[in-house]
Amino acid sequence: MEKQGKRRRRVVLVPAPFQGHINPMLQLGSILHSNGFSITVVHAQYNSPNPSIHPDFSFLPLPDTSSDHNILAGHLLAFVLQLNTNCKARLQECFAQVMRQQDSDDGLIACIIYDEFMYFSGETAEDLNLPSIILSTASASYFIARTALIQLKTEGQIPFPEFRSKDLIPECYPLRFKDLPIFKKLEDFLQLVNKASNIRSSSAIIYNTIDCLENSSLAKIQQQCQVPIFPIGPMHRISSASSSSLLEEDTSCMAWLDKQNFNSVIYVSWGSLALMDVKELVEMGWGLVNSQQPFLWMVRPSSIRGAEWIEILPKSLIENISKRGYIVKWAPQKEVLAHGAIGGFLSHCGWNSMLESICEGVPIICRPCFGDQRMNARYVSHVWNVGLELESELERGKIERAIRRLMVDEEGKEMQKRGKNLKERVELCTRKGGSSNSSLNKLIEMIMSF
Repeated sequence: MEKQGKRRRRVVLVPAPFQGHINPMLQLGSILHSNGFSITVVHAQYNSPNPSIHPDFSFLPLPDTSSDHNILAGHLLAFVLQLNTNCKARLQECFAQVMRQQDSDDGLIACIIYDEFMYFSGETAEDLNLPSIILSTASASYFIARTALIQLKTEGQIPFPEFRSKDLIPECYPLRFKDLPIFKKLEDFLQLVNKASNIRSSSAIIYNTIDCLENSSLAKIQQQCQVPIFPIGPMHRISSASSSSLLEEDTSCMAWLDKQNFNSVIYVSWGSLALMDVKELVEMGWGLVNSQQPFLWMVRPSSIRGAEWIEILPKSLIENISKRGYIVKWAPQKEVLAHGAIGGFLSHCGWNSMLESICEGVPIICRPCFGDQRMNARYVSHVWNVGLELESELERGKIERAIRRLMVDEEGKEMQKRGKNLKERVELCTRKGGSSNSSLNKLIEMIMSF
């Protein structure tokens, strides 16, 4: 902690403007603040974090001309590439502004920590002769998968024919070709990956992961990288930060959960970016109802193509949902997964969701949508063995059977046991002397040495 009479060192954070990226970055900020650092957050206008939730942080916006239309239309990669182009000049101004204030009580800048997809931050830090550190908000195994994708593309094996989709990728067990993070606009993705993977000017890489989950992937990364890597996850467990949710959380679901039996409820969430067709929404609804399990269903506004929300559902389905389920627009997910009534999680398999579920010992039905989610699902079902994968299209009968496998059958009970065991191993890593705790201490020592 900060010694009396000694000024704090300042760390500047640059998060990517998406819920799954903002959360771990601000959690990292809270961790560093509790260890004596001042925090400045330089952020995009799109999806701006709420400064009132973090009153001890300074916030500097980055005005840019990027249109959020690309996000709404599903053109995520184009938005990120455009953001990096538009914000570089303004970021230099922000850094200069912070540096001009160094003689005040705000403290000297120790380093810049930036999301790997805000790669222009590393270039700007180098121009200003400031140390920088990368934060990867995905799993360590995602780095391995991206590297494999680039190599396979170079060898002419990407794109691959359909008959190879389930073939295992050499040196990437348990991943199959279909599990790779392949986007429709592959060239845009490869451009982004190449930029994000350029660590020549950075001093280290932080991973929001745990040694007991990804020991082999972390070892491979350290062999490939010339800088130290610090797996300090799960950061939501180590951080004392309040929720950084960009949407208002409906906490009424907690009172509903209090009325349910222990381990009986399936929680359903598609995260902050994934979209769903009306047909898929209807099939999901009937699958949940027909499973005869109580369910908490998070349906994000504007996540349904062609509809504002659940008003599109048939009246008969809504009536059946009201008998057994509860629907919210946005749930306090960490609190939900920690509730004793939750027995399973039907998830899109975003990395933050996976960590939050594993930390509570909740088994998972995996229905990945894009990016790293297919790879995360494969690890859940074939490495950690704490869930099962719903690989086919959303159809009510298959959804019903998957829920009953997880929540009722003996197979699901075995997954719950393995989930509880994995939860205990994660807890050991975060305690004093554990691997995540040791990595955090080494990270703090490095920042203090700058």
